[in-house]
Amino acid sequence: MKTFTEKVYEYTKTIPKGETRTYKELAITIGHPKSYRAVGNILNKNYDDSIPCHRVVRSDGKAGGYNRGSQQKKQILEQEYAESR
Repeated sequence: MKTFTEKVYEYTKTIPKGETRTYKELAITIGHPKSYRAVGNILNKNYDDSIPCHRVVRSDGKAGGYNRGSQQKKQILEQEYAESR
């Protein structure tokens, strides 16, 4: 049985380049609809480049936190969006 953290990382890996999901969407998808803050806390601790945590954003459309800085997160997302078009 997978831990909550493993589920968060596993789903985050499936988000395609140029797309985003919200913390809430991710929480709902892994079966924990009220745990979106916990999802954010887990992803904020991620330093594994194979887990694209920068693709998870706030429900209001803002980038949200990122352990390398929110400005860096915005730049990565803009670059990925441009590359995927």
